[in-house]
Amino acid sequence: MCLNFISTNENKTYSVNYLVRSRTRVSAVEKKQGQPGNFQERYSVKTETNLQTIMNYIITGSLGNISKPVVQKLKSAGHTVTVITSNSGKSKDIEALGAIPAVGSVEDVGFLKRAFAGAQAAYLMIPPNMNLTGRWADYQKKVIVGYMDAVKANGISHVVFLSSIGAHLGKGAGPIDGLSVAEWHLNQLKNLNLKIVRPSYFYNNLMGMIPMIKHMNVMGSNFGSSNEKLILTHTTDIADVVAAELLALKFKGHSIRYVASDERHPKEIAEILGKAVGKPGIPWMEFKNEDALNGMLQGGLNKEVANGYLEMGIAFKNGTIQADYWKNKPALGKVKLESFAKEFVAVYNS
Repeated sequence: MCLNFISTNENKTYSVNYLVRSRTRVSAVEKKQGQPGNFQERYSVKTETNLQTIMNYIITGSLGNISKPVVQKLKSAGHTVTVITSNSGKSKDIEALGAIPAVGSVEDVGFLKRAFAGAQAAYLMIPPNMNLTGRWADYQKKVIVGYMDAVKANGISHVVFLSSIGAHLGKGAGPIDGLSVAEWHLNQLKNLNLKIVRPSYFYNNLMGMIPMIKHMNVMGSNFGSSNEKLILTHTTDIADVVAAELLALKFKGHSIRYVASDERHPKEIAEILGKAVGKPGIPWMEFKNEDALNGMLQGGLNKEVANGYLEMGIAFKNGTIQADYWKNKPALGKVKLESFAKEFVAVYNS
């Protein structure tokens, strides 16, 4: 059997032609016409066609640690991808990935409606805003309502939304409270197929403790003295989950998926990362709330953001923020603390 592979990239139609040889008995008439032997080899061509549907995706979050690998995976699968970014300087990098840049603010509903046109599915996240002049929750609500308007206006059928562990609380988890409100708003879109992704504490947050290690020989926050492990998540594992959900689009209705990479006690985190940077034995210290707040303010965070992080730390301390995770524990991702330590060392030494 011979194979001839034909690809038409314009419409993603792939045809495989099979040249099939068969042996059939030669008729008496064919014998008279000089056909040799009792059998004749006959050849026929059979064609099987697989039509791959090209999807049009919207990806928010510019080329961040989650969004960029998601874009790469979608493009590798042959899909059309539009990336929302507020930074026009990212346009060339987006185009280099084969995606379409859409430059504008996620607080501009008109822009979002235009940018979302023609899309069937979207990955939505609320970009961090460390320069808030008002309430964090007001900013988050404004963005999610704009997303909702754009989704409804364009009939988008599937959305993967980046939320967070602790969003089940609704109140008392700092900036996560706004994500809880965002989940509620999205859940009002009854005809939308919605997958809410709730990752845990980002490994990258530990990078913010590098100055503390260098100058105070400690790691810490306003939590960590309880026996509860801290649930850690790498952005690579989050991106893998988001991309898999978008590529399969098998989710129907509204559902939640937790994402985590590792579960380690803060003291163990300090031990492993301290040893990795050449400072073995450094402790994890639980700071008083007042000291933690003053440290964040002195580090340059504005009061609204600092108070939000303080409240989130209190929720980690009392265990409420991770409570629903333990009830709905997922399979852990691939990036463990020891692997992240290599990234931590690189930043520490830079």
